[in-house]
Amino acid sequence: MTIQELNKLLGNIDIYLLDQILKGRFTKEMKILDAGCGEGRNTIYFLHEGYQIFGVDYNPIAIQMARIYAQTIQKNYDIFRFQTAMVDDMPFHQGAFDAIISSAVLHFAKDTAHFLRMMAEMMKVLKPKGIFFLRMCTGFAGIDQISEDRGNGVFDLPDGSRRFLLSEGLLDEIMKKYGLIFLEAPKTVLVHGKRTMGTFIFLKNE
Repeated sequence: MTIQELNKLLGNIDIYLLDQILKGRFTKEMKILDAGCGEGRNTIYFLHEGYQIFGVDYNPIAIQMARIYAQTIQKNYDIFRFQTAMVDDMPFHQGAFDAIISSAVLHFAKDTAHFLRMMAEMMKVLKPKGIFFLRMCTGFAGIDQISEDRGNGVFDLPDGSRRFLLSEGLLDEIMKKYGLIFLEAPKTVLVHGKRTMGTFIFLKNE
């Protein structure tokens, strides 16, 4: 396979999500939701390979693009699997999905309450024994100590961005509340003196 063919198959996928795909974490029998999908960069592989992928994003233009990509890849794809919606208010019933992808979304929470509302909604639509892929900025490795605290979990990072940071305490809280357990050891990538990004693979163990 050429580099061009590989790029066409994968799109601009989150490399840590690709890692989970390569580990066989997802199957074609699963209903998978990309919560905060944007234009669908993390859905391209799933679309090419015939997975049951759905997406939501608050931006209607992004959803329009995701639908175009979906129909370009699969002519008869149901474009209404991609919906304009906020992550904290999604148009799906309880336990609708076997897996949820949240890639670089939750660190845009306005405050802790907003983060918890988004978590609650995702956990509502995720089935018991479902898989939850979470990647977001964290306060680990002392980044919170060298960032300007704006209150309610929001920090101005040394890289110039403003982000909601996942703390150890908040991680413990959501894991206990929703019965989440790690399917593998969590990973944090430290961009020295700039930011940290954590990747967490959970099982909703209830």
